[in-house]
Amino acid sequence: MFLHVTNAKYVEDYKIEVSFNDGRRGVADLSGVLEGSVFEPLKDKSEFSSFTVDDELETIVWPNGADLAPEYIYFQAFKNEPELQSQFKQWGYIA
Repeated sequence: MFLHVTNAKYVEDYKIEVSFNDGRRGVADLSGVLEGSVFEPLKDKSEFSSFTVDDELETIVWPNGADLAPEYIYFQAFKNEPELQSQFKQWGYIA
């Protein structure tokens, strides 16, 4: 199954409540991703909170062109869920 972000809502700081096409909903803290030229402007919380869910890409996108893979957002939202650890290992997010 390919993961897709179906809904997203700004919570606070660099946290976004996200819903996925597998029925899961959680809060992803994306503060650790704000590195590099495309993500640097998102350190401004008003810029960060201006994301949308792109219908074609089926993930979160920002007006400056930045976007994140749905799998990465999923990992950030559920990285402490024991039943998902093998999936995250397959994706290369944990060793």
